[in-house]
Amino acid sequence: MSSPVFIVPGIGNSGPSHWQSLWQAAHPDWQRLAVDDWDQVACHDWVAAIERQLPQDATQTVIVAHSLGCLAVAHWAVQSSRAVLGALLVAVPDPASIAFPREAATGFAPLPAARLPFPSIVVSSTNDPYGSADYARACAKTWGSELADAGAKGHLNAVSSLGDWPEGFRLLETIRNR
Repeated sequence: MSSPVFIVPGIGNSGPSHWQSLWQAAHPDWQRLAVDDWDQVACHDWVAAIERQLPQDATQTVIVAHSLGCLAVAHWAVQSSRAVLGALLVAVPDPASIAFPREAATGFAPLPAARLPFPSIVVSSTNDPYGSADYARACAKTWGSELADAGAKGHLNAVSSLGDWPEGFRLLETIRNR
């Protein structure tokens, strides 16, 4: 049996045509982070929500995060003593970028500069307006993550027209089946 999945969306909660939402619709047993306000965010709120909402025994759970959710997971990982099986971290945004959403500026920078305590894959696009490929590469190196280049596909969100993004699902499966 494959490992359970915990979805951590980015700002706005990954709408219905986003690959995270499509994956969850196909797997209704997967859990999804819930926060009070998906548009006005503070890092400590998201970190606390991850800590509360992860299954009690999350050692077999894989976190699937997108965008700002990746930053929240990185902050959670260095603060929590809980273990997960791994994480797929897609489209890591750069808080220092001029494109970084002003409404998301509370507490996400600086990013943790420590190796994540679980296996992870950082997936980046070569033309992501919120985080460069070099930035994703630096995050992957710092966090001890594998790096996967998705090519020129924007922010790897619904606007990128990925549909249910089979390439991403294959990366998830490599983590789930380790």
